[in-house]
Order: sequence, then structure tokens, then C-alpha cells
Amino acid sequence: MCLGMFMAILDIQIVASSLPEIQAAIGIRAHQLSWIQTAYLIAEVIAIPLTGWLTRLMTLRGMFVIAAAGFTAASVGCAASNGFASLVAFRVIQGFCGGAIIPAVFTSVFLLFPQSRQVRATAIAGVFAVLAPTLGPVVGGYITETYSWHWLFLINLGPGIVVSLLVGLLLRTGRPDWTLLRSFDFESLALLAVCLASLEILLKEAPPRGWGNPLVLGLSALCLATAALLIPRNLRRARPLIVLHAFRDTGFTVGCVYSFILGAGLYGSVYLLPIFLGFIRDHSPLEIGMVMLVGGATQLLIAPIAAPLERRVNRRLLAGLGYAVFAAGLISNGFATPETDFDGLFWPQVLRGIAVMFCLLPTTSCALEGQSAENIADASGFFNLMRNLGGAIGIALIDTVLELRPAAHAARLVERLQAGDPAAAAFVGLPLDRFHNVPLGPIDAATKAFVEPLVERAAATASINEAFLALGGFFLLSLLALPWLRRR
Repeated sequence: MCLGMFMAILDIQIVASSLPEIQAAIGIRAHQLSWIQTAYLIAEVIAIPLTGWLTRLMTLRGMFVIAAAGFTAASVGCAASNGFASLVAFRVIQGFCGGAIIPAVFTSVFLLFPQSRQVRATAIAGVFAVLAPTLGPVVGGYITETYSWHWLFLINLGPGIVVSLLVGLLLRTGRPDWTLLRSFDFESLALLAVCLASLEILLKEAPPRGWGNPLVLGLSALCLATAALLIPRNLRRARPLIVLHAFRDTGFTVGCVYSFILGAGLYGSVYLLPIFLGFIRDHSPLEIGMVMLVGGATQLLIAPIAAPLERRVNRRLLAGLGYAVFAAGLISNGFATPETDFDGLFWPQVLRGIAVMFCLLPTTSCALEGQSAENIADASGFFNLMRNLGGAIGIALIDTVLELRPAAHAARLVERLQAGDPAAAAFVGLPLDRFHNVPLGPIDAATKAFVEPLVERAAATASINEAFLALGGFFLLSLLALPWLRRR
């Protein structure tokens, strides 16, 4: 089951690294390209909160096997696509099936294992969940440089068949309840789909268009209106499509808040590093992946230590340590220069790799431990949905910073260079012999043409630094919620 989840999360990252190759191969227009990812993400976030209902309908085994088989078949369909429409259609199926797989793994931890083994099982599932985004760039880069784009999808075929067969043979969990089909709430499904789809499109369109754009405002209103109809409807129904009662539990709600914050930091940092390494340092996809392996290796090394500590150390103390160290890893990335490379990025990645399991384990236990067998699938769905939404909203805010801030940084750098500031010249990458805190006077056209790309590069670096610092500040603020984290 963990392998199936790993495939579903990894698929997002490895496809992102090869979008230009896919565009050239099947003739997709530039403005349509992002929909290859957006279609997957929309379907995924719609599926995640439905996993509780699907688990009750088909059992955990039935739902997982159908989702894994569907994900595998859709992967083959993506590889065989020869046009934009067919590729997006198969990506929707992939995303929906992948979204059903992810929370099912965490459901199994608390449904199948005795309490004494739940922490160890959570640690194993957590390693697969957080390792996939880290390994995505190196796997995607290797496939892109070695094989054709089709193998980005065909790589799922072998593992998908194995996962479907083994889970079908080995997992035993209850009986399906097909009577749920008679009371299926189509209106709630429509409201859920519109609410989450409009939110995903809003987060995609807001950074380039601006948060005050009429389309963005319209999507915001649609998202809020459908949520306002969906929530009361499902609280009133005897057999709701999505069970929201878990949010009455303070421990579960606080765990979900921390899952949201972890998603913003985890997916945000994995998004920012390739931008820096690709656009500022001009590395290839494979080189980017090799740099980012540091975080994944650290996560693997720390997992055997984190699991026993979670059972022995105060949960609030452990979560506080995890989120504080993760904040340190983000903030230390916020002082890069255009010349920063592997050495300068090594320790920030190590800090985040150490911290991530201490962030994930206590908050997962806090949210899902003690949930009834009937409610655990719904609770797991919402817990995982919050991590995905944290990542989506975090990336949208990062894109906003990267869209708006470079111009201001460039203007400030030009002003400082004209004033003869040696610190600004060093940051931009200019020789320091002309910069002595004395105004430079008029600048000729040739010098301007030489300096302009260096200033733009430095301004982009400063904007990336600001995004890292903002994420770090967000993690530090999260420490204020520790008193509400449920004790063991």
C-alpha cells in the first residue's frame, strides 16, 4: 500500500520536470500546458475527502485495489495519448485514483495495527509520503534525459500490477455495504467537486492575474458559496457523503492545522529549490535532482530514530522541536546569493530532512489516534486533504511573491549600485573595484546591457529568499498552537 501511495505522489513531481518534452511531442499549446498538472490535482483533491464513503461502500481492500488498478491503467493511457484532450482525460482518472490511494494508507495504519505498532507503521507510511516529492526531481530528470516522455507514465505499470495483486490477496477488511448506493448524495458530490475545483483553479490563476482579478474574485465567491451549501447539508444528513463530525474533536482539528502547515513547507520548499537551481544556477533536471537527494537521504536516516522517540517523548515537545527545526531549515535558505549551490543548500536540506518526521508523526497520531473504526477513513481523508491544500495554497502564495517582488528588488538594487554600494555589487556579481560608496554617475549603454541580466538574476534570487523566509515565519507562528495539541 505504501508503494502505491509512493507512485501516486511521485507521479506529480516527475511529470512536472518533463512538461516541455511532452509539449513538443504532442503539440500542446503553451497556455494549455499547466492543465496536465492541474487536471491531476483537481481530481486528486476531490477524491481524497470521498475515500471515507468509498471505503464504507467497497471496504478498504476493494477501494484500494480498484484505485491502484485504475491508476495503473490510466498511466498506460497517458503514455499512449497523442493529443491534449486524451492526455488530460487520463490525467483526471490518474488523479482521482491517486487521491483515493493516499489516505487509505493512513487509514490502514490505525485500522489494521494494534496501538503498540501504530507509530512504527505511521513512520513507514510517512517516509514514503514525504520521500516521493524529494525523489521526484531526480527520477524525472533521469527519465527525461535517458528515455522518452512516455516512460514517465509507463514506470507505474510494473509496480501498479504488483500492488493491486498483493493488496487484493493479502488484505482482509470487513464487508462492502452496497446499500450506500441507494442513498448516494449527488448534490453533495457536485458541490464538493465545484468547491475544490474552483479552489484549485483559483490558486493556479491568482498569481499571474492578480488576486483582485474578476475571474479570481468570481472563483473565490463560487468556492465559498458551494462550501457554505456543502457543509450544513452533510452535517444534517444521517448518511452523509463526507463525515465532518471529526472536526468537533479539538485534537483532530489541531492535527489538521499542523498537516496544512507541513504541506505548505514541504511542497513549497520542493517547489522553490528547483526554481532556484534551474533558473538561477542553470542546472539540468538530473543535476537538480541530485542536489535535492540530500533531504531524502536525511529523512531515511532519521526515520528509525523518530519512531521510538514518538512513543517516549512528550508529543507537544516533539512536534515543537520538529516545526522549529523545519522553520530553521527554511529560514537558512532565505540568505542565498546567485552563486549559492550544493554546499550552501546542504545544511538547510539536512535540517528539513531531520525535522519532517518529527512534524509528521506526533500530529498524525494526535489527529487519527482514538478515532473509531467507522470514522477513521473519513478522518484520514481530511487529514491528508489538509496537507495537499497547504501545499497548493503555499505554492500559490510563493508564485505571487515571485510574480510581484522581482521588479521592486531590481529597482532597489539599481539604486544601490548607482550609489556605489559594494554589498549590492557583490550580491549581483560585479567586480568591486568601482564600488566605494560613492555615486557612479552616468552609465553608458554597453554597461547597462551587461549589468541588466545580472540584476534580474539577483532580484529573482532575493524574491526566492523572501518566499523561504515567509514559509519559515509561518512555521514559527505554528508553534503558538502547541498547547492545543492533544497529549498521548
